[in-house]
Amino acid sequence: MVRILRTNSDNISFRGLVALLDADLAQRDGDDHPFYAQYNKIDKIKHAVVAYVNEKPAGCGAIKEYEKDTAEVKRMFVCADHRRKGIARRILSELEQWAEELHYSCCILETGKKQPEAIALYQNSGYTLIPNYGQYANIDNSICMKKVITTRQKRRIV
Repeated sequence: MVRILRTNSDNISFRGLVALLDADLAQRDGDDHPFYAQYNKIDKIKHAVVAYVNEKPAGCGAIKEYEKDTAEVKRMFVCADHRRKGIARRILSELEQWAEELHYSCCILETGKKQPEAIALYQNSGYTLIPNYGQYANIDNSICMKKVITTRQKRRIV
């Protein structure tokens, strides 16, 4: 049974999962990891979710304000033994719903080219490629994506 908890970065399960995420990213990113790590601090995240499977932490994610109407998806991770079970999609969906409740009209995110499973998740969840933003603007390994999340915004675009 999967339970999704809305929390913040003080949550001990969230912090433990982020430590696992950072270890995974350090391997994948290699020499580029310190650059990315500086933008992934979690000390002031107000909107985080933790997925529990049988009451054990299995995955996490977070959102933070990027601009007035845009939330940035951060710190998405699912433990290896719980992957390919729909947990990441549930986490992402919960984050998008929470962002909409907070009156954001879209979500953006950055992921790395060395994370094909993350890229597939985001594309299959309706995210589209955008030019790399902010600190990722000239970073070749970064892929940035966006999704409109509000019904009001979706009607205007169509």
